[in-house]
Amino acid sequence: MAGFENYQDEIRNIELEIERMGVALGVDWNDEAQVRALAREALEHSADRVRQAASDPSDQQLAAKATLFGLANLMLRAMEESAEVGFETHGGPVWKIFGRALWAEAALRGKAG
Repeated sequence: MAGFENYQDEIRNIELEIERMGVALGVDWNDEAQVRALAREALEHSADRVRQAASDPSDQQLAAKATLFGLANLMLRAMEESAEVGFETHGGPVWKIFGRALWAEAALRGKAG
């Protein structure tokens, strides 16, 4: 059973929150190296950042990063689920930029593992 009911609405909501966290973190979505580093960190250290943010709720930058990494997981799940039911998920520019970086980093991890 799919976890998302209306993919386009969910995607837009996720992307909007990703954009907000990007503003809070000063992310330049046009800086490929910065976005790839963020995607790499999201895949490698997401759980660590969530634990750190929970232990220090006063660190707003860390909280924004933990939120962004959670959103990255939702983003990947939405794309995987939509593919399972037969269609590709398309978001806006930030979705596409971050999604490409996440998939590229995931592919590198798959080859290394």
